[in-house]
Amino acid sequence: MWEKLDDLEQKYLDLERRMSDPEVISNQTLYQELIKKHNELKDGVDLYVQYKQIRTQRSEAESLLKDPDFKEMAEAEISDLSKQQDELEKKLQIILIPPDPYDTRNAVVEIRSGTGGEEAALFGYELFRMYTRYAENKGWKVETLSENVTGMGGIKEVVFVISGRGVFSRLKFESGTHRVQRVPETESSGRVHTSAATVAILPEAEEVDIQIDPKDIRMDVFRASGAGGQHVNKTSSAVRLTHEPSGVVVSCQDERSQFQNRDKAMRMLRTKLFEAQVEEVRKKEANLRKSQVGSGDRSEKIRTYNYPQNRVTDHRINVSLYSLSQFLNGDCDEMFDALIAADRLAKMQEG
Repeated sequence: MWEKLDDLEQKYLDLERRMSDPEVISNQTLYQELIKKHNELKDGVDLYVQYKQIRTQRSEAESLLKDPDFKEMAEAEISDLSKQQDELEKKLQIILIPPDPYDTRNAVVEIRSGTGGEEAALFGYELFRMYTRYAENKGWKVETLSENVTGMGGIKEVVFVISGRGVFSRLKFESGTHRVQRVPETESSGRVHTSAATVAILPEAEEVDIQIDPKDIRMDVFRASGAGGQHVNKTSSAVRLTHEPSGVVVSCQDERSQFQNRDKAMRMLRTKLFEAQVEEVRKKEANLRKSQVGSGDRSEKIRTYNYPQNRVTDHRINVSLYSLSQFLNGDCDEMFDALIAADRLAKMQEG
């Protein structure tokens, strides 16, 4: 562990030296790349420097134990420094866990209503609102790419992008089946029903990730349907893209112009094709790892939202919070932190 941390610190110092080189500064592309790497290492190196300082202070305090005049003071100082040292060691172990290469990406979120008809669609809308409010709390930006709403305000399907710092790292464990248990407003007998919606969280693809040959794409245009007033039947602004080699189909009709819909559809298509690549890597990683917080499979039942008990339970880590209303209003950090901690622990135990 200490050898790895020494290497990390040396790499950090080498980057600092290179960043002060006039030739490097004049090459802005290279300079910005080095700044990014430097920033990625900074927190870990700062912790390691702090750890070494405390280790030195503890060694100095231990040398005073033989002196009767300073023994009591030294023992108290050693006790305090030992606690600090233990805490920093835990943090440094986390620093050494190989980062997920997609953690810094924006996230493309897909929500689809499952079993439960209109009640499932209404639950889908509540999940959409929950993630949107969570994003607002974090200062992130939300952009809807595609949505299919019901007459009662539910959501059959919605695809949206959440942009900001570290979005994917916070949301990546949300993929799977979310189940709700409550009495629907349409239920007169007061019976609790169970409905479900599936969530998929994908790292947003960048143009460098996926090169799409324009010849491989078939574009169809059609008239938009659903909400939108008189405009919906006037022009063929909706766009459907088919990537013929893979058979992946995406469509977008939310914008008023064909160009805007095509642009959004291309982002969705790029992310869909990127998802297949990411999934292949994830499967290889899963085979190497004995345990996972979640596979990312949207058929896996990951969480239950129980209205009568005001409870939200994550089945992968067996954590229940009795604050369902706050959770659905975007106060999700306690659960998300627990999921991230469980994943880190699993990686440390297997590392």
